[in-house]
Amino acid sequence: MASAVLPSGSQCAAAAAVAAAAAPPGLRLRLLLLLLSAAALIPTVWPWGPGYGPGEELVTSHSVCACIPEYAGDGQNLFTKDVTVIEGEVATISCQVNKSDDSVIQLLNPNRQTIYFRDFRPLKDSRFQLLNFSSSELKVSLTNVSISDEGRYFCQLYTDPPQESYTTITVLVPPRNLMIDIQKDTAVEGEEIEVNCTAMASKPATTIRWFKGNKELKGKSEVEEWSDMYTVTSQLMLKVHKEDDGVPVICQVEHPAVTGNLQTQRYLEVQYKPQVHIQMTYPLQGLTREGDALELTCEAIGKPQPVMVTWVRVDDEMPQHAVLSGPNLFINNLNKTDNGTYRCEASNIVGKAHSDYMLYVYDSRAGEEGTIGAVDHAVIGGVVAVVVFAMLCLLIILGRYFARHKGTYFTHEAKGADDAADADTAIINAEGGQNNSEEKKEYFI
Repeated sequence: MASAVLPSGSQCAAAAAVAAAAAPPGLRLRLLLLLLSAAALIPTVWPWGPGYGPGEELVTSHSVCACIPEYAGDGQNLFTKDVTVIEGEVATISCQVNKSDDSVIQLLNPNRQTIYFRDFRPLKDSRFQLLNFSSSELKVSLTNVSISDEGRYFCQLYTDPPQESYTTITVLVPPRNLMIDIQKDTAVEGEEIEVNCTAMASKPATTIRWFKGNKELKGKSEVEEWSDMYTVTSQLMLKVHKEDDGVPVICQVEHPAVTGNLQTQRYLEVQYKPQVHIQMTYPLQGLTREGDALELTCEAIGKPQPVMVTWVRVDDEMPQHAVLSGPNLFINNLNKTDNGTYRCEASNIVGKAHSDYMLYVYDSRAGEEGTIGAVDHAVIGGVVAVVVFAMLCLLIILGRYFARHKGTYFTHEAKGADDAADADTAIINAEGGQNNSEEKKEYFI
């Protein structure tokens, strides 16, 4: 947005007369009134730019020449704001005046054709509609905006000197089309493929982001400009693995004219060699003994799905009593000669893979002996625990018995000690009292 002061002119009356003569009847009256006002007040008008002199394309471009009073415009200020709008939506242009004194406001398009002169619209474009007109504002809406509407629009204020301010309309154009292309519809694990995403005819240029599932990847973008429009192509080099099969590759666009997520995606199809796993279906306890039966199942998964699964015995021939049925191997009446490594092989167009099972045949009573041994150890442990408990109880009982039957005794040195005043007297009393020794007995335990 910018503003400037326009110079006064001296050809307003002549230009208005030419305009009035060539204008339609409805417009002619307004121009005559304007001419009379100009002749009565001052002989000055502002120029309308190159090629817009008196009688030069004045009516065909629907411009209006007006006279400007010399006494108008002291302290007034004309201003406007830039507008950004999405293609197909509505743009609002507002010419505003501070400290207005009822001076005339006019709005022109980028070709300097008058859109509105006060509340009058000379331009024959019904997409322009008056939203508000007052001494301080001229507000106009432009519906169904297209890229051709982009540019500078001029607000003019009839003051002395005249003022002009412009607003720039910027039109945003979202991508017309979003396409994703994969170099190969079906890839093989470990292979590197090229994926391209194109966002066509946008303004400004779009930003393209890549995702594989929830993981963001980095691509390389190229921008082509044509007639103020941009086409962006992003290239992604992707090495695929078997885990990528069925995972979406997403091309997501970021653009100021796009709200939310604008994206497109393709699902990867990856072929990979089989994955083989051997499952023992019998015996259930997993212990192979002489005389028992053995059944193994080979599970193979790949893309494409393996159509053939084969069993072989490594470094030896398959036992004659072994039965093969598709992915199943059945050996009845096992014996020691069946010991060895049994291999399941599966293949598809990508490659082949295998899994091994090592068979060892135990004695017929191998499992039972182990069970008996476990039972014996449990019984022995129980007996030992009972014996230890009984001994502890016995020790506790004996301790309590001796504690309750403990005796006391007196020695000869102690006789007469109770009545003696000192040790010597106690000894004399003890010697003199030997006759009463039967009265004091000693007990020992």
